[in-house]
Amino acid sequence: MKQERMTAWPEGYGRFVLDSVDSTNAEAARRAPHLRGPTWILARAQTAARGRRGRGWASPAGQFAATLAMRPPESPDRVALRSFVAALALFDAVIAATGRCSGLALKWPNDVLLNGGKLAGILLESAGSGSRPEHVAIGIGVNLREAPAPYEVEPGALRPVSLLSETGIDIAPEAFLDLLAPAYARHEAQFATYGFAPIRTAWLSRAVRLGETITARTARETHEGRFETMDQAGNLVLLTARGRLAIPAAEVFF
Repeated sequence: MKQERMTAWPEGYGRFVLDSVDSTNAEAARRAPHLRGPTWILARAQTAARGRRGRGWASPAGQFAATLAMRPPESPDRVALRSFVAALALFDAVIAATGRCSGLALKWPNDVLLNGGKLAGILLESAGSGSRPEHVAIGIGVNLREAPAPYEVEPGALRPVSLLSETGIDIAPEAFLDLLAPAYARHEAQFATYGFAPIRTAWLSRAVRLGETITARTARETHEGRFETMDQAGNLVLLTARGRLAIPAAEVFF
């Protein structure tokens, strides 16, 4: 089913659509010093896409690849919470595109799942030294028409899925951005006005495996425990055999 929907573009947000770029996050870093406000950068193709920890990011044809570049005058800890703002916006954009919410879930810290598979990921990067980053780039990749092959993802990772294969909805990247941008603007306004508390509550209501046993792997350790909550700092909170543990960064496996 072909899906082409237009919604009102959020006031105050810029937009660039590029045929090809190395990576939208890299392009955001190049443009950031000259931006007058938050700006979306969409690329129809990426030649050097990357994921978390510098990993390569498969970018098959029809994938949504965009970055929101911002210059928020805030501390790094608060800036980092926008990955959860982006996750909520992605969740809403998928509902707007498909008209359904069944099968959708959020996986800590930055993935959107559909029918148990990975549909989308978020990569937040900031630049600058001191107490306030010079800019932040919120990179978002969504498998709209195709998903990476299993051999293109790391061992143990969730199977990749596409929106088209799971729902039958075929939506172009530009049309998906028209849904995502206003959804992000709504959640950003809530974050700016009321802080992280309502974002956290909304995120937890959509969290996968909450209350269940999961595995979190950091660069040095592996922890297994019951996923109790996400705290006010965005940390994953596990109840392990050694007690309650707050984890700021990790890869989560089921």
